[in-house]
Amino acid sequence: MASRKNLKKSVNYICDTLLGRCVVLAATKDAETAKAINEIAKRIIVLRIEFVARISHTEPGSVRKFYKQFYNQFNEAVISINDDLLKLA
Repeated sequence: MASRKNLKKSVNYICDTLLGRCVVLAATKDAETAKAINEIAKRIIVLRIEFVARISHTEPGSVRKFYKQFYNQFNEAVISINDDLLKLA
């Protein structure tokens, strides 16, 4: 298992990459599509805050199960956001 510091850096890097894609798409699309992209950007920010906070408060006793569930939920959320961005591209 990676350290919490490295895990937080990975979550931040992935969220920054998704936000960068939002900025590029919003700059190249019309105003209505840009509003939808801004809503996705808000979801990314909430995702980052939620998951970084979860890393800081690991459940004692079931650490392995906690991180397995953490990875699965984070991956599902990122895939969902990425699919939404691809639909708007």
